[in-house]
Amino acid sequence: MAARIATHKADRASDGWTTYEEPIALRDALAKLDQPGRVILVDCLTLWVTNLMMEEGRDVDAEGAALAAKLGDLKATVILVSNEVGLGIVPENKMARAFRDHAGRLHQAIAAQAAEVYFVAAGLPLKMKG
Repeated sequence: MAARIATHKADRASDGWTTYEEPIALRDALAKLDQPGRVILVDCLTLWVTNLMMEEGRDVDAEGAALAAKLGDLKATVILVSNEVGLGIVPENKMARAFRDHAGRLHQAIAAQAAEVYFVAAGLPLKMKG
């Protein structure tokens, strides 16, 4: 896994990218980076949901709603990447079901705020909104 992470970071390490890692306080990080003309790529929301679930006492749905609300205030162009987790069977494991439900609610809240929404499968984009 360490090698995969190193490769991923190396792929992003060019003159065109500045990488910031923020596992929990995503809303605050976006506010700090926000400026007109800037493009911010967040990769990925499902990892953020996982991080929130692992933090004691976090209200994942409230944090997701706050993030979605914050997006409307930002001057930068923000591109959010996430994994679709609701197309398969309902997991038997309670935590996996909670993750799937949190991610689904977050995706809906983000999509409601977004000007454009794409679903990408097999490298093919399907425009769903905008």
